[in-house]
Amino acid sequence: MSDSNKSGYALRTDLLGMAIGILESRNSRQESNEHFKAEGDRHYQRKMIDPYVTEDVLVIAEKLYTFVQKK
Repeated sequence: MSDSNKSGYALRTDLLGMAIGILESRNSRQESNEHFKAEGDRHYQRKMIDPYVTEDVLVIAEKLYTFVQKK
């Protein structure tokens, strides 16, 4: 994002990609945590990790966009 001449569409596309990355990372950490909990306790029932939805991506992207707009 060092290119200051990006169009609004390019910026939004980058932000959506970042938002997806954030959500995928979060889900991966949650899944790893569930595996670690199960390893430590044989009786532990792993919880299902809810997948992210489009609305989640948009919420994160909006937060990033708001940050970018600050001067």
